[in-house]
Amino acid sequence: MMAQWHGDHDKLELGRVNACIVNAAPPYDDSNKFDDDGKTRRTGSFWTASAHVITAVIGSGVLSLAWSMAQMGWVAGPLVLLLFSFVTYYTSSLLADCYRHPDPVTGKRNYTYMDAVKANLGPRQVLLCGVVQYANLLGTSIGYTITAASSMVAITRSDCFHHKGTKGPCQASNIPYMSMFGFVQIILSQIPEFGELWFLSVLAAVMSFLYSTIGLGLGIAKAVDHQHGYGSITGISVGDPSVGYVSMSNKIWGICSALGNIAFAYSFSMILIEIQDTLKSSPPENKTMKRASLFGIITTTIFYMSVGCAGYAAFGDNAPGNLLTGFGFYNPYWLVDFGNACVVVHLVGAYQVYTQPLFAFFENTLSSRWPKSQFIHKEYYLKVPWGEPLHFNLFRLVWRSMYVVVTTVLSMVLPFFNDVMGLIGAFAFWPLTVYFPVQMFIVQRQVQRWSPKWCWLHLLSVSCFAVSLAAALGSSECMISDLKKYKPFQG
Repeated sequence: MMAQWHGDHDKLELGRVNACIVNAAPPYDDSNKFDDDGKTRRTGSFWTASAHVITAVIGSGVLSLAWSMAQMGWVAGPLVLLLFSFVTYYTSSLLADCYRHPDPVTGKRNYTYMDAVKANLGPRQVLLCGVVQYANLLGTSIGYTITAASSMVAITRSDCFHHKGTKGPCQASNIPYMSMFGFVQIILSQIPEFGELWFLSVLAAVMSFLYSTIGLGLGIAKAVDHQHGYGSITGISVGDPSVGYVSMSNKIWGICSALGNIAFAYSFSMILIEIQDTLKSSPPENKTMKRASLFGIITTTIFYMSVGCAGYAAFGDNAPGNLLTGFGFYNPYWLVDFGNACVVVHLVGAYQVYTQPLFAFFENTLSSRWPKSQFIHKEYYLKVPWGEPLHFNLFRLVWRSMYVVVTTVLSMVLPFFNDVMGLIGAFAFWPLTVYFPVQMFIVQRQVQRWSPKWCWLHLLSVSCFAVSLAAALGSSECMISDLKKYKPFQG
């Protein structure tokens, strides 16, 4: 609690009629500006948290949902979407109770996901959590580079089709566009403070809503056309590959990869604690966060279901891996171009939002290890005629640029949208969305071993592990198959 006393400053000039009252004026108290831990008082509410959840969940993963539906069909596709939404909400509720420790209402606040893991599970689990989180961030950087380049290629080809017709020679390589995207990220990655990126985060959220809505609208428009695909009960048919069907093994691997793509679309648990840390302490943060998660996930699921079903109805079993770049839509070409441009703008900002925590962790670790290193710590200033001097750090310049270069090169080697998305989703879903929330909740609430609650939580965790493992195997198998037909740096 912080307070300031301003006796003389707060005296009321009443013509000196009552000096006693003047001298007894109550002190000025600014304690309402701070929380119980001395940090600035939080002002977040149910609505702000719901908005954060929705914008965190809805992203480039929505573009693969029609393809995922095509792998499973009209029955299993929507059912799997609903199951993922249920599991995500349930484990998000468990995680919300782990924001404070040891008591979920009055305990000490955990400001990040890893803080919560450390408080509940100890340092060894923090190491495991860190490896998973930062590996996921690396994979996401690669996935975003692939997706952005695909959208830029789609814009180029769309314009070509508009002028030369759909049969024209309109091939384009994604290598130059990946290089362009990487160059932009090298520049943006030199922004030293994550807090200065708030404008990129807001812009990214707006763009994600725009292109998702465009994809939904185009899917509905094509679905009501006479040449729509309808889809089938079981999805892509098994049969002779020479006449357009797939083998049983490819069908199974495709379903597994689709599970990873849907898991990627629902990945947001890693930032849930950070969202909860913006909420006012009254009512208790865990109660508000549970309501916000429910509202946000229901809203997102309705939107996902609409986009996935509309896209599948439009293209049937031939649904493209990326709804906006598969060229099931040619017209209006300007709207397709605008949707893909929104994807690019979104991912320019999202790349930085996801990689800045990784940058900060690595730099803080090395800074504390070598506190006297000039290379790591010294800041340089460059005068510019149009504003304040630019400041940069040689270590930050070198290591962040190297990170972007590595992720860009890996994207060129593995430019497979659905395979990469599925692998990222598989790798992140079980540990971050299920395992850690379940284990933390068991410790937090002291759930008795072999009790019905304990058994249910472990059954959920084991089941989700099996799903993640299947998704990882399916995505890996599909990637290996694609690599056999792909020549790196040429497509």
